[in-house]
Amino acid sequence: MINQKSSEFCLIVEGNYASLEEAKHALCDPFIEDFVEENGKFRIHNFDDIRVVSGISLSDMEIGLIDDGVFEISCRTSGQILNRNRAEKLAETLTRQAMFDEISIEPLE
Repeated sequence: MINQKSSEFCLIVEGNYASLEEAKHALCDPFIEDFVEENGKFRIHNFDDIRVVSGISLSDMEIGLIDDGVFEISCRTSGQILNRNRAEKLAETLTRQAMFDEISIEPLE
């Protein structure tokens, strides 16, 4: 039997953000803007509707502060699992959006 923790991953990202709140906005804003362009409006309950990668919505993701300018993006409190494939796709998406300077994928501890 495979240990569920070993199959879950997180992204460690670095960016020039003064606070966790700034990093949260940097993570969410591009996806919200795309959603508004497609749908004309946004409400807080739409976080469940905004797909970041297949199987993961904006509401599934959380971001935490590790150190100054270093953050962890995971699905710790969500029912969804950020497996290796989804983590790689999420890293590609964030790289395209140029939200963070460095992005790495690590097993969730």
